Amino acid sequence: MSKNITLPMLLLLLLLCGCSQDENKALNSETRFLLDTACTVSADCDDETLSGAFAVCEELERLLSRTVKGSDVYRLNETDGFVSVSDDTLRLLEKSVYYGNLTDGKFDITVCPVSELWDFKNQIVPSRSEIAEALKNVDYHSIEIKENTANLNGKKIDLGGIAKGYTSSRVMQIFKEYGIEHGMVNLGGNVQTLGTKTDGTAWRVAIQSPQGGNQYLGILETSNQAVITSGGYERYFEENGVTYHHIIDPKTGYPSDSDLTSVTIVCADGTKADALSTSFFVMGLQKAESFYENTDLDFDVILLTKDNQIYISEGIAQNFTSDYTVNVLKK
Repeated sequence: MSKNITLPMLLLLLLLCGCSQDENKALNSETRFLLDTACTVSADCDDETLSGAFAVCEELERLLSRTVKGSDVYRLNETDGFVSVSDDTLRLLEKSVYYGNLTDGKFDITVCPVSELWDFKNQIVPSRSEIAEALKNVDYHSIEIKENTANLNGKKIDLGGIAKGYTSSRVMQIFKEYGIEHGMVNLGGNVQTLGTKTDGTAWRVAIQSPQGGNQYLGILETSNQAVITSGGYERYFEENGVTYHHIIDPKTGYPSDSDLTSVTIVCADGTKADALSTSFFVMGLQKAESFYENTDLDFDVILLTKDNQIYISEGIAQNFTSDYTVNVLKK
């Protein structure tokens, strides 16, 4: 499927379409550049409430960015010993350790020293020796948390693989506190919805295709769910016939060499969806399928393999339309 509009605009159109013109006007919507991406917030609310939602996004960026001087993450990375941090940062550190344990290290926020070696802007492949040296400083087990403080014990962290999902869930929390019934947040294609659209129908979310451009894998109808996708197509370069993407395997220090090209996690918790989408991409199809079939966690998946086969969990299969070959996963 190919449309002559850009994907971010396509996502927004799909999220808002299906309502009458009057109902669309009931959704107050604004887009700002936050968390290194376009952030769109839409809800049946006034300007003050919408500004409150963006204030949460701005505060989390101030706390969680590793490049903003004075942020919690910046101070943790630059300080030996325990550092006092915010409740939000503590929650994310605890969740990061939890998902590290849950995925056998496929999710590891201390992979930062290795990630920094991979220069996607200047398209530089680090040497084997550089990667081997950096891997010595990758181990999320080193993170210590005591009350409102944390100690990285010489490690460095990057919360980029979980922060956007946490942010979208925090926006949903603000919406609920204000009594909002219909809303969504779109952080660079990572979407979380509250309730239905104002006409009572489900939100329609386009799942981006790794082929890029204006193409997408299919359309998912959903409500009260986060829909978060990870794929190597987001940032990559080619050298000597080899494609290097930005999702690093914490065990090898190289871009994940799995048979998956796209992973979408669908669940009520944006934090969970963000962490698992990255982890499943690194796992590959067989391990991701086994994890899904044997876990008690509540979530759904859409997996795309290199041979363009879609594997989707049975819980959302009836709500997904696609031109690709679709295989249903059952627990």
